[in-house]
Amino acid sequence: QVQLVESGGGLVQTGDSLRLSCAASGLTFGVYVMGWFRHTPGQERRFIATITRSGGSTYYAGSVKGRFTISRDNAKNTVYLQMNSLKPEDTAVYYCAAANDYELLTIPSRYTYWGLGTQVTVSS
Repeated sequence: QVQLVESGGGLVQTGDSLRLSCAASGLTFGVYVMGWFRHTPGQERRFIATITRSGGSTYYAGSVKGRFTISRDNAKNTVYLQMNSLKPEDTAVYYCAAANDYELLTIPSRYTYWGLGTQVTVSS
């Protein structure tokens, strides 16, 4: 059974940093493209960042580029999202997702597996 478990969320202030982790089990982690998305009430799930199987390539949404960094450790079956210079508009539930694919993927429907999410709240 495939499981993706996010952790690291919390309540922080504007300008603070957080590092989210997503631990995967039940799949061959190294053959999956990984992505991070976020969701706020009343909005669709939005793409944040994606990383290729090897970690050699990444791609970011414009709203987080330069502030967020996605990385992965295939030996630990874990993908990370380092979030710096957090803003109130970053407040959301953050989800990691996995896709058995080669390309960097920004569309949620391209991902097969999803975690349950972790809440990030940034106060002003």
